[in-house]
Amino acid sequence: MTKISSDIILFDSEGKILLQHRTEDAPTLPGYWSIFGGGIEKGETPEEAVRRECLEELNYQLENPKLVMSQEVEAFGGTRYVFMEKYDPSKKLELLEGQGMGWFTLEETKELKIVDHEKEVIDL
Repeated sequence: MTKISSDIILFDSEGKILLQHRTEDAPTLPGYWSIFGGGIEKGETPEEAVRRECLEELNYQLENPKLVMSQEVEAFGGTRYVFMEKYDPSKKLELLEGQGMGWFTLEETKELKIVDHEKEVIDL
């Protein structure tokens, strides 16, 4: 069965993107930095999934996520859908999954432990 995920790139007014620092015991990519998101449940559209994942992981309600790419990830064994949205600073972010999060410039992401398929997405 093909795995499918929906992920969100939240960016701020300075062009920084929000990344999640995955826990050391995460089932996939432990200790890596990644964008937020996760699996699409049966009957969900990619947009519904990214909205749900954002609530589950950040307690953040997306307003108008824009689909910017779909990506076949061989190591992942399926397709991921990537959305983007500008962060609304009037809304508070609450980390509910992972060991940390942070805002990074594209240049700063080059120093982080990020897998190749994430780097392709971040370079959008």
